[in-house]
Amino acid sequence: MNISFENKVALVTGAGSGLGLATAKAFAESGASVVLADWHEDAVRSAAEELSAQGHNALAVVCDVSDDAQVQSMVAQAVAAFGRIDAAYNNAGVQNLLAETADTTREDYDRVMGINLRGVWSSMKFELQQMRKQASGSIVNCSSLGGLVGGAERGIYHAAKHGVLGFTKSAALEYAARGIRINAICPGLIQTPMSDQMVAAGQGEALRTLEKSIPMARVGLPREIASAVLWLCSDAASYVTGQSISVDGGFTMR
Repeated sequence: MNISFENKVALVTGAGSGLGLATAKAFAESGASVVLADWHEDAVRSAAEELSAQGHNALAVVCDVSDDAQVQSMVAQAVAAFGRIDAAYNNAGVQNLLAETADTTREDYDRVMGINLRGVWSSMKFELQQMRKQASGSIVNCSSLGGLVGGAERGIYHAAKHGVLGFTKSAALEYAARGIRINAICPGLIQTPMSDQMVAAGQGEALRTLEKSIPMARVGLPREIASAVLWLCSDAASYVTGQSISVDGGFTMR
């Protein structure tokens, strides 16, 4: 099966590194014009410049997805540059500070929810306004293994990722008959800068324990998430909407 995004436009948030960067590259290599959005200006501009140097159409947009005005501007810049948005991967996210629920703070709750949940809502809101005009489009929201199971000291993160699935299902129902599909992906343990940061923060032993629970006995690679996102956004998945697809080496089968 050859998945092509020739003459299509893809938007990826959190595209400066990790899953977002891998997916933006995969879209570009499949022929799409790509809008890369991230709040890390140097990283996202460098990524877009690299793709442009390889002959791809790429636009960098600096965007904090917890700020509605910046999200609205991100979508407007994408449409101004390329005329439409055919696929969107709402990937931007952060981890919470590890703490038992009784010891969590409002500041960390607001930070994580603002990016991981409200950021997905805001991104969908403005992407859907454009896709509704087109009567076409596909959105993939990034949930997590944490959107399917609980996790001690990770309640804020897991609550946000569970919420992403609720938004995904509800929006999918709203737009199913209007040519727009909305799905979610639930990555398991993937080798990314975020997982590296968790190791640096002293969570290495917990990650090693989690890895031992993966039936495939290895961590995943960013390109394996990118492949799933591209499939969900492609015509090959034309009858798939409102779904949450786990890409986790079999962890949630147990």
